[in-house]
Amino acid sequence: MEKAMTPSRALLAAALIAATCASTQAAEVTIKMLNNGPAGMMVFEPPFVKIAPGDSVKFVATDKGHNVETIKNMAPEGVAPVKGALGKDETITFDKEGVYGFKCSPHYIMGMVALVAVGANLDNLEKAKGLDQNKMAKQRFEPLWAKAEGK
Repeated sequence: MEKAMTPSRALLAAALIAATCASTQAAEVTIKMLNNGPAGMMVFEPPFVKIAPGDSVKFVATDKGHNVETIKNMAPEGVAPVKGALGKDETITFDKEGVYGFKCSPHYIMGMVALVAVGANLDNLEKAKGLDQNKMAKQRFEPLWAKAEGK
């Protein structure tokens, strides 16, 4: 003979299921592409985010002159490059762990870069750090590398 579930047990089971579902939902983080921000002119804000695999980042073009584009060789192996259109928002879902470097193509020379760290396995970090960058991009990446390393 089966025992009926008491109302308090049913409520507890429903709460556990809801908590499990809520904790597994993917998050979306927003990064704005700005003409002026806390770090100066032509910046991504924030310039660094740490997310979990399956999460998304929405790059918001606050001006028609900005775009988001993957920096060549600054993404995990096998990940397709991104090249957003000028003045358009771009939402990217990150399924593979690692670091991803982004630039605004027209303003890269001014150091307009961002770094997204996905998960705990950042195997491509040293390779990304070793890539040749222009002077402004290199300066702006320095504190971002430290954040990716947890410093």
